[in-house]
Amino acid sequence: MTGCSQRSERVSAEMLPRGAPEPPGLLPLFPLRAVLFPGGLLPLRIFEPRYLDMIGECMRTTSAFGVVLIRAGGETGPVAALADIGTSAQVVDFEQREDGLLGILCRGGRRFRVHTRELRSDGLHIAEVEWLPVPASTPLATADQPLVAVLRKVLVKMGETGRFLEPRFEDADWVSNRIAELLPLPPEYQQQLLEIDDAAERIARVAPLLEIDR
Repeated sequence: MTGCSQRSERVSAEMLPRGAPEPPGLLPLFPLRAVLFPGGLLPLRIFEPRYLDMIGECMRTTSAFGVVLIRAGGETGPVAALADIGTSAQVVDFEQREDGLLGILCRGGRRFRVHTRELRSDGLHIAEVEWLPVPASTPLATADQPLVAVLRKVLVKMGETGRFLEPRFEDADWVSNRIAELLPLPPEYQQQLLEIDDAAERIARVAPLLEIDR
């Protein structure tokens, strides 16, 4: 049994009313030198047996895994340190690539905080996580509306892949996350942005990096 089959706790937690107490859950982790934001898309090539098994189980059970930033170590070797906060990921599309590898497209779900982590004998990291509160929907400020025009152009360029984004152009949290992931920023800085709870603060950090009039 792989780690993904242990994720019934996650499904229950996400179905609870906003503000309800939520139990911790077990989550298989996919450590990366990349940051996944809630609502964002992340393409991955899967070739290691531990992750092929994990993704296969997740796809069969429509359950999630956790993407978390590697702070020290490599993606294919030992991981010395991980970020404390990551994002759950759901597989929304897949393909068998020409090179024979499995290609998947994931969409970010909910942020979590890692409390404890263990390394299984097959090399898969399993973590006990605390689900962080889902931000309340906050209307995008009038001054930040030019950001929407930027995102609409990006969405057009994404072609068919863009259909998996589920746009919420009126929501400040969604817009701030999309800008944060689209800018060519170092992963460590993107991690800082992910850990910000307030959408207005995140926008205040990323909007000046765009060459647009606001």
